[in-house]
Amino acid sequence: MSDVGNPLNVWEYERLAEDRLDEASFGYFAGGAGDEHTVRANVEAFDGWRLRPRVLVDVADVTTATTVLGTELSMPIVAAPVAYQRMAHPDGELAVARGAAAAGTLMCLSSFATSTPADVGGAAEGGRWFQLYWHPDREVTKEMLGQARAAGFTAVVLTVDLPVLGPRERDLRTGFALHPDYRMEVYASALGDLGVVTPASAAKLVDPRLAWRDLEWLHEHAGVPVIAKGILTAEDAVLAAEHGCDAVVVSNHGGRQLDRAVASLDALPEVADAVGDRVEVLIDGGIRRGTDVAIALALGARAVLLGRPVIWGLAVRGAEGVEHVFQLLREELLLALALLGCPAPDALGRSHVAPAPRG
Repeated sequence: MSDVGNPLNVWEYERLAEDRLDEASFGYFAGGAGDEHTVRANVEAFDGWRLRPRVLVDVADVTTATTVLGTELSMPIVAAPVAYQRMAHPDGELAVARGAAAAGTLMCLSSFATSTPADVGGAAEGGRWFQLYWHPDREVTKEMLGQARAAGFTAVVLTVDLPVLGPRERDLRTGFALHPDYRMEVYASALGDLGVVTPASAAKLVDPRLAWRDLEWLHEHAGVPVIAKGILTAEDAVLAAEHGCDAVVVSNHGGRQLDRAVASLDALPEVADAVGDRVEVLIDGGIRRGTDVAIALALGARAVLLGRPVIWGLAVRGAEGVEHVFQLLREELLLALALLGCPAPDALGRSHVAPAPRG
């Protein structure tokens, strides 16, 4: 393995992070639902595709720059929302905001963050989105949206795949709970002391009664574009577009909700085909290399969201580790684009991928 100061890839960061974190914290970030079939399927789905390079194309000037919902980014890779980031590093979400901004991209702050939107907004000048877990009391939800809007967050990412908590056995086995030195700052500012926070108690803060019609209320109070995160079917992608969402995230919650659910990458083509250019399509789950990003873009994604790899960088080196993880993937993507004959991410399309031969 390379020296701890300079891991060569995301996989090395993961191994280093496992050494740094206690068993319960690492299990929370790494684990998934049930037997974790979906966690593995997210990574393995990329093995189902092969890249088709085009040659004798001018690639003297290749860029990874793109736009997502009109925001200019240095790469089509953004930081996904992940809860309890101070469990990985004392600077938590503030370090992720700084690392993402230094890399020229944006971060998405979880409703279950251990930092406030105001603190994150003051930590870095980079773009930022707010991920929403919708509370049963709409006044609480409105308060959370107000915090994000006041702190300059430019989109709301509504997670739609957690009406109830998935069966996360690693957390049950280790007795995972949020460290008493930290608290869920977004909810605490609206609700006060939440006591001992476990995944099960946190999930009770999410309204299981939500339906598509509730998005009308969200659009009214968000004041910024709304992104639906947790879409795995063409049918739901179309409904998201019809209900005013500006983008969808093809996601199975990192394999943490429904075990044996379809891998995110496997669902991507049907979602992209169903919505066309009506909404922007994003994806998370299983991305570990720049070539993974290239495959996702070729299959219809505008950009990818990066969850666990960001946490591994955070755990190992704080903001510098987050920035380095983004840099590693950007450099890998830049090389992949050049070798594919694509001067920019927008040049990627279905002709650049083919199903892998079945063995």
